[in-house]
This record gives sequence, structure tokens and C-alpha cells, in this order.
Amino acid sequence: MDLSLSFYVVSIIAILITGISKSGFGGGLGVMAVPIMSLFVAPQFAAAVLMPVLLAMDVLIAWRYRHQWNRPIVFALLPGALVGLGIGGVTFQYMHADAIRFVVGLLALFFVMQFLAQRRQLRVARQTPEIVISFLGGVSGFASFVAHAGGPPVKGYLLRQKLEKATFVGTNTMYFFTLNALKTIAYGSAGTLAKESLMISLFMTPFLFVGVYAGTWLHRLVDQGSFVKIVYGFLAITAGKLLIDSVPRLFF
Repeated sequence: MDLSLSFYVVSIIAILITGISKSGFGGGLGVMAVPIMSLFVAPQFAAAVLMPVLLAMDVLIAWRYRHQWNRPIVFALLPGALVGLGIGGVTFQYMHADAIRFVVGLLALFFVMQFLAQRRQLRVARQTPEIVISFLGGVSGFASFVAHAGGPPVKGYLLRQKLEKATFVGTNTMYFFTLNALKTIAYGSAGTLAKESLMISLFMTPFLFVGVYAGTWLHRLVDQGSFVKIVYGFLAITAGKLLIDSVPRLFF
């Protein structure tokens, strides 16, 4: 595959933002990685490049928080997430690249709308019904498989549990470590992880750690609210671009 310089530049930016998000700064901004990379390559290839990079980071973070996570919450989300992963696994390889771009664009737009809605809604502490937890886990699992974007669907649920900060991070980490480990197996079995994508992953991995360091630095320098607004603005533009490119090819 002949990859352009633009792909590498955008991929580095996407992975830096993912690293910043992994540091705890900027919330779930890693959702924009696959959408912006999909502007230059097939979403399947973009997801394959990111998979080993994310798993490497998850292993380190999961080890750090191995004693600080809420098991009942993770176990409540996993059944629905496994169903979502299964649906993603069955459909991912057989969907046309433009169909994946369309789905990723819709997901990106959904995450922007969810971000805007969360800013306006009142935070009311109440018990979440099991069917809602399963649904959120399912959406998270599917979005995680096709675009490594499973964070936003469950973020609100985790926030409503009013967990202590370290427990919140640990619970979120263990949930996605489990998902990413399962995805790695599924990607490998389906042949999604190829030599070319793995070589690019190896090249990109250091930038994730640079992003984590940058996120720690940004905590002290930049107002997080302003940073999040800017990046979600770019995510909205990316969603629009993906939909504009894919809709005419799919429906007209």
C-alpha cells in the first residue's frame, strides 16, 4: 500500500491526541483517531494500525491500576460489550470501506452531540436500569471494534457511579483493557493485523507516549474545557467530511 505523507502526519496527530486522552486530560478524545485516519485510508486499516498501539498502553495502565477498579461495574458492562464486539467482528471485514466511513462518521457525530448534551443536562444521581447498562455496553463494544471509540457510550454511566478518581480511572482502564485484548485476538484471527499495519504501529507507538507526557504537561498549562471544545470542534468537522464523502457513493 502506497501511503501518503499526509496519512503519516494525520496519524501522528491522531495518536498524540489519543495519548493526551490516555493521560486523563481531555476526556475521551481518542475517539477521533480512526475518523481522521479514515480520511486517507480504509477504516479497517486505520483500526488495525491503532490496535497494537492501544493495547501496549492499556497493558501499562492496567498494571498500575490492577488493585483499584470496581469489578461489579465492569462485569455489568461486559455482556453487552461482548455482543457489540461480536456484531462488529461479523460485519467489519465484509462492509465496504465507504460503509465503514459512513458508520464511523455517524459515530463521530453522535459523540459530538453527546458531548453537547452532557454540557446542558442536569446531573441527577439515579440507578441505571440493567437493560440500559447492557445497551451502553453493546454500543461501546461495537464502536470499539470498528473505530476504537467505545469510551463515550459508557462515560456517562461511569461518571454517575461517583467513583473515587483512582477507582474511576482503574475501572475504565480494566474495561477497555479487556475489550482491546479480545479485539486483538479477533483482528488477528480475521487477518486484519498484517505485516504492513504492524510495522506502522511500531513506528507510531512512541508518539502515544509523547502524547501521554504532553497531556500531563497540558494539565498545568491549558484549561481543559477550552482544549476539549477545540478538539470536539475538529471531530465535528471530520464527521462532516466522512459523511459528505461516503453518502454519495453509498446512496446515489
